[in-house]
Amino acid sequence: MRPARPQELTRVEDRLSFVYVERCTIGRDSNAITATDDRGVVHIPAASLGTLLLGPGTRVTHQAMVLLADSGSTAVWVGEHGIRYYAHGRGLSRTTRMPEAQAAAVSNTRSRLAVARAMYSMRFPGEDVGRLSMHQLRGREDARVRRIYRDESERTGVEWHRRDYDPADFAASDEINQALSAAHTSLYGVVHAVIVGLGCSPGLGFVHTGHDRAFVYDIADLYKADVTIPIAFSVVADLLARRDDADTGAIDVPSATRRAVRDAMKGHRVISRCVADLRRLLLPDDDGAGAEAEILELWDDRVGRVAGGVNYEEDVPW
Repeated sequence: MRPARPQELTRVEDRLSFVYVERCTIGRDSNAITATDDRGVVHIPAASLGTLLLGPGTRVTHQAMVLLADSGSTAVWVGEHGIRYYAHGRGLSRTTRMPEAQAAAVSNTRSRLAVARAMYSMRFPGEDVGRLSMHQLRGREDARVRRIYRDESERTGVEWHRRDYDPADFAASDEINQALSAAHTSLYGVVHAVIVGLGCSPGLGFVHTGHDRAFVYDIADLYKADVTIPIAFSVVADLLARRDDADTGAIDVPSATRRAVRDAMKGHRVISRCVADLRRLLLPDDDGAGAEAEILELWDDRVGRVAGGVNYEEDVPW
C-alpha cells in the first residue's frame, strides 16, 4: 500500500484527543490499531487518533507503528501514571512553515517577548499586557493560579494547601496533587502531539526554556485553568463524597482523572483551540494557504527559496 498523502488524512484539530494504554499488546487490524490483553481486544481507528499514550508493560508491533506513522497519529511513550515522557513518533505535518516561524521568533528578543506577551494575554482577557516585563507577567500569573486553586477548593470542598509533588514518587503526594499531576500529564500528551503534528519543536519555548518540552509547557498552561485544574478538584471531590457515603468501591485517582480529562477534551475543544492558538502565535499574518502541501525546496542566500528538482548548472557562472 502506498503511503497516505497529507491531504487525505484527518486534520489535527479534527482528531480524537488521546488514548492511554498500559500492560497490553498494540497491534494492527487493517486500518485500526488494536489493544489486546487478557480481557480481549479493543479496536482504535488510527486515522482519527491524535495521540496514543503508551504506558508501562506495553508491547507494540512493527505494523502498528507503520499504521500510526502513515496516519499521522503521534505515539508517545510515557511512564507509570503517564508522569514521565520518553519519546514520540512522527507527526502529521510535512512542511517547515511552523517550525521556521517558531525558530525565527524565539531567536530574537523582541519577537520572543511579543509571543510571550501574546500567550499571557490569552490568560488575562481584557487586560493590556503590552508593556509588562516578563517579571511582571510571571507575578501576575502566579497570583492568578493561586486564586484559581483557592476558588476550586471553595467550589468543591477539597482541602488545598499548595502544589506539592515528586515526579520520582507519585504516591507520596496527597490525592488532589495526584489528580493534578495526572490531569496535567494527559494535557501535556495532547499538546505535545499537536505541536509535533504541526511540525513545531517541543523544546523551543518562549516562557519556559532549557527543557526538551519547554514549548509543550508554554502551550499547556493556556488551558489548565479551564480544563485540568477544575477536573482534578472535581474528581477528588467525588472520591471524598463516596467515602462519606461509606461506599467500599475505591477510586483509582489517576485513572479517573485521565478519563475525565479525555471526556472534557471535546467539550472544551482543546485540540482545535491548540491548533488555532499555535497558528495565531507563530503565523499571525498567515491565511493557512498551502499548509498541507508537501513541497521540498532549496534555500538560497539571495532569494530565500528556490524550486527543488531543477538543474541549475546553466545558471552557475563557472
